[in-house]
Amino acid sequence: MDVSVKGEYALRAVFELSRHGRPEPVKIARIAERQKIPQKFLEMILAQLKQGGYLGSRRGVDGGYFLARPPDQITVGDILRQIDGPFQPAKRPFADEPTDSPFPEMWDRVERALSCVIDRTTFADLVERWRQRRVKGVPNWQI
Repeated sequence: MDVSVKGEYALRAVFELSRHGRPEPVKIARIAERQKIPQKFLEMILAQLKQGGYLGSRRGVDGGYFLARPPDQITVGDILRQIDGPFQPAKRPFADEPTDSPFPEMWDRVERALSCVIDRTTFADLVERWRQRRVKGVPNWQI
């Protein structure tokens, strides 16, 4: 499975909105800055995610983007398919395999396992794991 740069940026943007954890909108400039995404590119990505029903937006001074669904109802696979379309089988290392080769079936299992992981990983899961890793790295100076 190949993930495009656009798909990677979409994942980062949805992660940032999930991490935000509040219902008020987040400005595009803030998402772009925090996730190191070019703002003009991000605008196109957010519009595509909104069209897919994953984001909502509000105009005006207090405007921006917000999640249209809770982060525990949005998977990594949802976002990648919205941005990059259906998954295509990865280029197989041995394109000219004999028909009795065991490798095509193995590569099919690899692709199914990968899809299973991204379809079961929600943005709530990602935020929770991210927060746990951050807490582990913070020294506790209490005596």
